[in-house]
Amino acid sequence: MTQFPKNSSASALFMVSPLLVVLLLFLVLPIAMIVVVSFWQATEFSIIPAFVLENYEFLFGSPVTYKVFINTFKYALITWGFTLVIGFTVAYFLAFHVRSLTWQIALFLMCTIPFWTSNIIRMISWIPFLGRNGIANSALMSWGVIDEPLEWLLFSDFAVILAFVHLYTLFMVVPIFNTMMRIDKSLIEAARDAGANGAQILWNVIIPLTKPGIMIGTIFVVTLVMGDFITVRFMSGSQSANVGRLISNDIALLQYPSAAATAVVLLITVLIMIGVLLRFVDIRKEL
Repeated sequence: MTQFPKNSSASALFMVSPLLVVLLLFLVLPIAMIVVVSFWQATEFSIIPAFVLENYEFLFGSPVTYKVFINTFKYALITWGFTLVIGFTVAYFLAFHVRSLTWQIALFLMCTIPFWTSNIIRMISWIPFLGRNGIANSALMSWGVIDEPLEWLLFSDFAVILAFVHLYTLFMVVPIFNTMMRIDKSLIEAARDAGANGAQILWNVIIPLTKPGIMIGTIFVVTLVMGDFITVRFMSGSQSANVGRLISNDIALLQYPSAAATAVVLLITVLIMIGVLLRFVDIRKEL
């Protein structure tokens, strides 16, 4: 058996080679194939493996593309805002107001209970609740708050964002909670002894130390929302669209080169956003 000297480059390469093979086969190669197919030509009946730019020309030349991307950014931004507020609040309560480690673990596991079921099931469960004759409208009418059912509760942007927040809030809670649990409690006591009130401690101590967790949660939420298409389809009643739906529609029409081109643009957009986020904080401290 070949023996590699300790700390040698050959030994390091040997140890990472299994992971490297997996990444090449299941990440790099599929992405490379998508990029290649995005330059192919598609007709109504066939796909021609020729290098053309017509897919990108059509994509950037269509006003629909810009509207869909703006809609996607809108969903991502609003969902990020709500998940950040909810996720930070839940994580703060678990980390600083629940003293017992046992109760922290128990309450955190309670937050994960809805995630034991499929995303689609949890999303569709909102439909009978928000419908015209659903629980929400029936309750509001019985309380005398409204005289007739609210049409915008379901099959609207409100329903889409509500479903997104429900589906992805946990992805914000987990990294923030993990970061807060690492904060040295003596720092908070020192700030309190120095005369800082609760708001000052939160703004000047807790939030700066929680930035890595916030950034990790932001990356999770933004990338998941921007790549999602099934939620927008069901919760908007096919009245709205995002980039994921654009790709899904092209695939349904067997327009694989067009779908690949849209996927490449979406991937580059997401990578740019992640790169910008990583400029603000070093998340390697959390990994």
